[in-house]
Amino acid sequence: MPAELRKRAAPAQPAPPPEAKKAARSKAKGKKDDVPKEDKPSASNPAEDPSGGIAEGAGSVSAAAEVTSADVAKEVAEKVQAAAVKNKRGAKATKAEEKAEAPTTGGSIELDGFGGDIDTNDGEKTTLAKLVESSKAGVVLFTYPKASTPGCTKQACLFRDAYDPLTATGLSIYGLSTDSPKANTTFKTKQELPYPLLCDPSATLISAIGFKSGKSITRGVLVVDKSGKVLVVEAGGPQPTVDAVKKVVKEMGGDSNAEGIKKAEDTAMKSSESAADTAPEVTDTAEMIDA
Repeated sequence: MPAELRKRAAPAQPAPPPEAKKAARSKAKGKKDDVPKEDKPSASNPAEDPSGGIAEGAGSVSAAAEVTSADVAKEVAEKVQAAAVKNKRGAKATKAEEKAEAPTTGGSIELDGFGGDIDTNDGEKTTLAKLVESSKAGVVLFTYPKASTPGCTKQACLFRDAYDPLTATGLSIYGLSTDSPKANTTFKTKQELPYPLLCDPSATLISAIGFKSGKSITRGVLVVDKSGKVLVVEAGGPQPTVDAVKKVVKEMGGDSNAEGIKKAEDTAMKSSESAADTAPEVTDTAEMIDA
């Protein structure tokens, strides 16, 4: 072969078409993608996946646990807020509730459990329900602040002197105070009271009636019949408490103008003067409570 033919360069190869170049690049990229990679969690929809796409056990606190903690925290916060609101109402709310629950004239009360246990001046345990049950037509309870003080003596003697006509229709009369059995027995004996005196040192029954204001006992009267109907509940002085019962007796068919009541009214002043002589040291306290 001639030398000039051997030195001639080989003919240039034709350029590959664009499709071939693109395929070659794709092939090379595919080889690169074949290298194993660390798995990555796919994005999740919080509404569909409560765990938020986090594998179980990953991290110190799971998303589910965070949701639960948030619910508990919310519940605790609501309870704390409710307690704060209740405490903010304070004593005013409590007094309003007690007043709303107190009996009213023409209303009725559930006798069982009303006012809790009390004692007679003889030391016998009893309740309002038992007193009503043992009566013929119902019970009269008149409250007084302190035994043997002038106003209370006047009130007790008014009920004493009118005892027969006031009980003619079957009502049973009782005096009610926070005094001890000993103090009430002394009071009853000295004034010759024909009815028992009830001792309510914790003022549970007095409070239930609505005749306790702070540390003071309000003078008043409650009349309740056998069914628990409140015939009258009224605060007032010695004479008004008797007048309230007189009205009830008249409505029940009794004689409110009986001689016994007139006698009580005539002797009220004498009883008051006698009490003032025997217990002058408590006069101011009794009068302050009466007001």
